[in-house]
Amino acid sequence: MFNKINIVPRWIIFLLDLGVCLLSLTIAYFVKYNLDLSGLDVVEFSRNILVFTIINVVVFLNVKTYSGIIRYTSAQDTFRILFAVLISSGIFFFLNLAVIAFNKPPYISNSVIIVTGLCSFLLLITYRVMIKYFFMYIKNLSLDKIKVIIYGAGEAGLATKRTFDHDGKVNKTIMAFVDDDERKVGKTIDGIKILSAERLESLIKEHEVDEIIFASYTIPTERKNQIVDVCLEHDVTVLNIPPADAWTGGKFHRAQIQNINIEDLLNRKPIQINIEGIQDQLKDKRILITGAAGSIGSEIVRQLMKFETGLIILCDQSETALHHIYLELEEAHTNTNFHAFVGDVKDEKRMDHLFETYKPHYVYHAAAYKHVPLMEDNPAEAIKTNVLGTKTIADMAVKHGIQKFVMISTDKAVNPTNVMGASKRIAEIYVQSLNNSLSNHNFVFSNGLSYINDLDVKPITKFITTRFGNVLGSNGSVIPRFKQQIEKGGPVTVTHPEITRYFMTIPEACRLVLEAGCMGKGGEIYIFDMGKSVKIIELAKKMIRLAGLVPNQDIKIQYSGLRPGEKLFEELLNDNENTMPTHHEKIMIGRVREFVFSEIEEQIYSLLQHAKQNDDRQVVMAMKALVKEYKSKNSIFEELDGTSAN
Repeated sequence: MFNKINIVPRWIIFLLDLGVCLLSLTIAYFVKYNLDLSGLDVVEFSRNILVFTIINVVVFLNVKTYSGIIRYTSAQDTFRILFAVLISSGIFFFLNLAVIAFNKPPYISNSVIIVTGLCSFLLLITYRVMIKYFFMYIKNLSLDKIKVIIYGAGEAGLATKRTFDHDGKVNKTIMAFVDDDERKVGKTIDGIKILSAERLESLIKEHEVDEIIFASYTIPTERKNQIVDVCLEHDVTVLNIPPADAWTGGKFHRAQIQNINIEDLLNRKPIQINIEGIQDQLKDKRILITGAAGSIGSEIVRQLMKFETGLIILCDQSETALHHIYLELEEAHTNTNFHAFVGDVKDEKRMDHLFETYKPHYVYHAAAYKHVPLMEDNPAEAIKTNVLGTKTIADMAVKHGIQKFVMISTDKAVNPTNVMGASKRIAEIYVQSLNNSLSNHNFVFSNGLSYINDLDVKPITKFITTRFGNVLGSNGSVIPRFKQQIEKGGPVTVTHPEITRYFMTIPEACRLVLEAGCMGKGGEIYIFDMGKSVKIIELAKKMIRLAGLVPNQDIKIQYSGLRPGEKLFEELLNDNENTMPTHHEKIMIGRVREFVFSEIEEQIYSLLQHAKQNDDRQVVMAMKALVKEYKSKNSIFEELDGTSAN
């Protein structure tokens, strides 16, 4: 019944406040006369009530003490009431001074003013708090309440509780706060006790908790995983509050509290990079990003926008995707030091025009085809984009004296079992051998090109390669696919029960790319620490359970079999490679076999000819001749292993 009560009109609150203040004045007179009103001057008392009423009407109308909703009384309302009482009392003191200045007795004694002010403030606050807690009590009488524990007893935890308190549609009751900080344990927030996080499992059982809400941004990922596992074991829903930058005016809406994402459980400790060193290198530089509309390329752009660069050139052949990232940058940044350039990295003349027009200092080459099954069916296209595209941009970099060329590679280039991985390995080989050739001052290309005259006056380009595994949330990756399948009611398809993958967040990978690009001296293949590999079947089960469903009951899990070219386990080094450490604990240098540029260029020239003729069989044979460790798996090209290109 009480939940259906509408907001009380403001004029009623105004009259209540006025009545409370008049009651306070009466109490003050009782105190003055020691509860014996026989000596009270009725005329004086009536006059003071009239003056007091007029003063408070004017003050309350201006300060708007009546504007707050009583059941949602906050500290702001308290300060408004205090301000009003102080002004009202101050006016009385001023009137007394004015009257005394004309040798007349004061309207009212100062002791009455002080007692009236104290009582007014106390009673105005008290009746508001009583009404607030009355409605909270009525709200908590519901028998079907969702029992909640808030994990984190800081500012975010308090904001979470008050978000629920101020929303009449929320059907939750806060059982407790829990926190890892033992200094907070045993204390209370808004009457709710803070308990040790070590007791979480027993609290879940004891109170039959329905939900846990993470209201802390400092919980280590390992600890968060432990908590989530405990919650899922007891069928407790796990929720997250939004990041602080999504709050409005220090508050957030209950609709922003959502189920925890699997990405939150796969994140690792934040990567620390040398911001000053990167800033020094990139300051006022013109930087080209190829594949700038893709998952990696667009994040590199976002990261670069944080530095004081010169011009950032976004190159991509996908018009729509490039337009989206351009609009995003326009909305997020007031500066206009970026330009969108539509072009295909395979188009030599178009790329030459790009380099000639914008004269970039650095190149981040992220443009590539990356989907294994698609490239297994289209080897010629994989070579055209991943090899010819890389070769074109690399050659332009040399021709135009680019300072640094940073190539984005993949762990699938290690002991490749598919066309995509092998094409990226060939691209690695080309840029590394080109770097070595330039270092040895061998500038003549076997296809007839020569940049020796340009290099007499331009810097020698330093080529750097970065190699890492899957990134969370990239276009077409497994996690977004699982989410879509779960939303549709299943089934969730996993290729093999034993398949594992490394995962890294896109921002994390891109920060390491910037760090490696700045530390590189030329010719290195940088390998990132990918952490522990994740079993995909366990990932699928956890995602289903996080959605509040039961694997193989609510959502079926089906095994579809390994796709063409797919590995069970990804590797970051082959058997003949090892690593050397760098000053950054997450970045290592791979010691890989070196190649003679003139020989590699001839083989790549032959490979590209087969690709231009769309002769997939000859393309794959040429790839296997170039990359000896390339052995096809679950592919029609397995029969070509051991053969050589014609």
